[in-house]
Amino acid sequence: MLLTILVVAALAVLIAGTAALLTTRGRRRGVLEPPPAARSGERRGAVRRPVGGTPPGTRAPPSTRPRPGRPPSTPGRPAGPSTPPVTEPEAPAEPGTPGVPTQLVQPEVAPRFRDRLGKARAAFGARIGGIFSRGRIDEQAWEELEEALLLADVGLATTTKLLQALRERVSSREISTPDELLAALREDLRSVLSGGERSLAVTSDGTTVWLFVGVNGVGKTTTIGKVGLLEASEGRRVVMAAGDTFRAAAAEQLQQWADRVGADLVRGGEGGDPGAVVFDAVQRAASKGADLVLADTAGRLHNKVNLMEELKKVRRVADRPPGKVAEVLLVIDATTGQNGLAQARQFADAVGVTGVVLTKLDGSAKGGIAVAIESELGIPVKLVGLGEAASDLVPFDATEFVDALVAPPDGPSA
Repeated sequence: MLLTILVVAALAVLIAGTAALLTTRGRRRGVLEPPPAARSGERRGAVRRPVGGTPPGTRAPPSTRPRPGRPPSTPGRPAGPSTPPVTEPEAPAEPGTPGVPTQLVQPEVAPRFRDRLGKARAAFGARIGGIFSRGRIDEQAWEELEEALLLADVGLATTTKLLQALRERVSSREISTPDELLAALREDLRSVLSGGERSLAVTSDGTTVWLFVGVNGVGKTTTIGKVGLLEASEGRRVVMAAGDTFRAAAAEQLQQWADRVGADLVRGGEGGDPGAVVFDAVQRAASKGADLVLADTAGRLHNKVNLMEELKKVRRVADRPPGKVAEVLLVIDATTGQNGLAQARQFADAVGVTGVVLTKLDGSAKGGIAVAIESELGIPVKLVGLGEAASDLVPFDATEFVDALVAPPDGPSA
């Protein structure tokens, strides 16, 4: 009997200790385990309702029990404003997403001649530095000025004419100082470049065709792309003709430009008839009501008679109704110097060049080839390339060109 009482007492102590331990752990967590009855009731689907009798299906008010580690709120104190939720910024929409307006591309600012002809201006100024250091116009001054003009690719014939006119003005005492001599030279150069129509011609009847000719490597295809971009920006519908059928890369390059411009491209098979490509381009432009056909041609060596004869054929085909060739633009690399003058002479005789596009003018230490072409051949320079960007192909401005090229050493142009 006594033994039984001791066993029961030990069990009671053990049960009480276990209950106390569980209660202490529950308080530390801040949550008490539900009684067994409640757990069994939840398993049987019984609904637990908070005090106050909130009807089923409605959200219970937030608990006022303090969270562990936070002091309880003061009774009767109104609750402060709730902190607004933090919203992550939305990622910008991808271009071309439906419903998202496309951002308009701002037109690039055209470069200034003076900013891009620094190399040529520095070379010219260095060659005439002795004239200004001595402060007088003597025979050595004429030799230095002649050398500067020739090395700038102005050409022997044009240089001779310019210096002869300047010598007469010095002899008549109209010019007496180096500054006056340089100002007079700029004036004479502007006069040489004052003739000729520099705007690109369009026809009032039929489909306007601009034919681009030149030797390989001068940048004809790139020039066509840039001209097409310029014309399209002014609201004209453009069709491009990949007439250089002997160079597969030319058609692919022109395709990229056509996609960028939003123009149609007509191309033929590799080694095909370039005249047929140009003819098909004119027909497509006429059927679609396009304003302009820009026709590429294969690079021609200006001293190869048979190749030049084929180019004449392309021009005749492009001139068939409804097409009308309004411009034959000879593309010349400005860094080639006097060889560019020989090219211009041969192409002018073969296909009747109406204007010149000088590319890479910013990379040349010369630039005077523009003066030689206009002075000796009477062909106007219509466009010049002052960089790689599309906006760097700009109309030729004679005054800006002369002022940017001819300047005293380390001094601004007048």
